[in-house]
Amino acid sequence: MEFLFVALGGAIGAAGRYTISLIPVRTEFPVLTLITNLIGAILIGFIVGVADGKTNVSKNTVLFLKTGVCGGFTTFSTFSLEAYNLFETKSYVAGIIYVFFSVVGCIFGIICGKKLSQMTI
Repeated sequence: MEFLFVALGGAIGAAGRYTISLIPVRTEFPVLTLITNLIGAILIGFIVGVADGKTNVSKNTVLFLKTGVCGGFTTFSTFSLEAYNLFETKSYVAGIIYVFFSVVGCIFGIICGKKLSQMTI
């Protein structure tokens, strides 16, 4: 049943991300992606704040909103939350390593993926 909540939320999040990408913007800077990531970060922060507060939010609601909607909208929001949690718990070295390898590693992954695709075409 939990998978259903995540899947439904993910569909909503992905549709939201796609909707934002349809806004006609004429710039080389990826402003719509930046806006999407900022909205996602604010949204996941709000959800975590409400879920961690004194409210009675069900586990399925959190899964739907945090993992589903935010995950479908942007995984950058999850990355940001995880990095924040590492720094908040004073795991500074782990936080720096996580941020560095997430950003640099994923860019390197794109380079590798593109090279692999060129080898197979």
